[in-house]
Amino acid sequence: MVSITGFFFLGALGAAAVRLELLTPKLDLLSADGYNRAFTLHGVVMVWFFLIPSIPTVFGNFLIPLMIGARDLAFPRLNLLSWYIYVLGGLFTAYVLVAGGVETGWTLYTPLSTKYAPGHTVMAAAAIFVVGFSSILTGLNFIVTIHTLRAPGMTWFRLPIFVWSHYATSVILVLATPVLAMALILLALERALGIGVFDPDLGGDPLLWQHLFWFYSHPAVYIMILPSMGVVTELVTTFSRKRVFGYEFVAFASIAIAIIGFLVWGHHMFVAGQSMYASMVFSFLSFLVAAPSAVKVYNWTATLYKGQLDLRAPLLYAMGFIGLFVFGGLTGLILASLALDVHAHGTAFVVAHFHYIMVGGAVSAYLGALHCWWPKMTGRLYSEFWGRISALLIFFGFNITFFPQYILGWLGMPRRYHSYPPEFLSWEVLSSAGAVMLGVGYLLPLVYLLWSLFYGPRAPANPWGATGLEWRVPSPPPKHNFDEIPVVTWKAYDYPPAREEQG
Repeated sequence: MVSITGFFFLGALGAAAVRLELLTPKLDLLSADGYNRAFTLHGVVMVWFFLIPSIPTVFGNFLIPLMIGARDLAFPRLNLLSWYIYVLGGLFTAYVLVAGGVETGWTLYTPLSTKYAPGHTVMAAAAIFVVGFSSILTGLNFIVTIHTLRAPGMTWFRLPIFVWSHYATSVILVLATPVLAMALILLALERALGIGVFDPDLGGDPLLWQHLFWFYSHPAVYIMILPSMGVVTELVTTFSRKRVFGYEFVAFASIAIAIIGFLVWGHHMFVAGQSMYASMVFSFLSFLVAAPSAVKVYNWTATLYKGQLDLRAPLLYAMGFIGLFVFGGLTGLILASLALDVHAHGTAFVVAHFHYIMVGGAVSAYLGALHCWWPKMTGRLYSEFWGRISALLIFFGFNITFFPQYILGWLGMPRRYHSYPPEFLSWEVLSSAGAVMLGVGYLLPLVYLLWSLFYGPRAPANPWGATGLEWRVPSPPPKHNFDEIPVVTWKAYDYPPAREEQG
């Protein structure tokens, strides 16, 4: 958690540099290369060093053994090794930053990355390559743990949805990450040795990089969002005091998202020259993957309906997630439409869509998880007032930051450009003003959670009245979680009947 928080703020510095530059239509704060390096730093750090590892490595490592009634993960030493590898990848990234950066964007598109970009592209690729092994080890650990260490009576359909979502995520991590690793090796070999894989002058194909990269990176979107969905399910059921509506459908929706997520990578390439027939298939599949996501949203809404809602900070983050995720998902359907994508591709519209899912969604869920399980992890309670303030600041600050980018993109503002026509100025200034509010919202939890470590009231074992196994041990849990392995005889989310059922 400490490592990931450090990288989050490092990535935020890149975003701050970009927003400051875009306060004026002309280039006047950074150089052109400096601007490219700022948004590349932001993308690389946020995707691979925060969004992908955040919920699995912080909350998955802590909660999965507790939730299934195990004393620890199956391979504790492998777990520690995954953190050392993560830090090693981070050191590579820090070297790239100090040595001058890289200007290719986080997607490392060829032939820019293999032939023309002057920055430290191979070292950046090495950083991503190394940190990928951390993800693979985490995924393997979770799969083995969930299969082999469940407590007696903890059947598959008594597992919390949080565990289901991490199981689906782990399958993606183990299957998709090696593809990216091989692509990065090929990129480094071409840049260093001049072998012709992606460079057409050497007999290569630059579109091959896009296929390899997005075959990993679109499932990676679900690596980021599936754990978030698991968190939101836990928060919704806990703070509405109701069993998850349609538990089985929500569980299978996680698996369906993981499977279909492997089949949609080509929607990033509608304007790249791929076959029109391939584009039609990818468009259809991109619409199809929205179905299991919609199942989750409907079921969250049905769970909240007539629930005994307790509007504490974790639930506010969860409700913010639902709103932002739905809007980001609907605009994703615009980008999945062949004709509309031709207009919106490569514009700020795509930036807004991606951030509504990843930042509005995944970061909100991460903070919701932090506020829900902070008392369990630390044994301390935080200020509920400031927790609610930060949740509201982040929701409104996020919308003020990124909704204008939908409008800018639809008006034709390309992404990654440091200069723009003066008529776009008011929207860019509004976006930068929202980023300030968003930054304050992100800094606040750092302050009051650290304060709670030293001065917060002691937390009881179950401050929220939840039903999961993790709330049946003291806060913080003993070293090996359980003195005796529990025997599970009840359903998941075994809350009393809801009020409408009682009446």
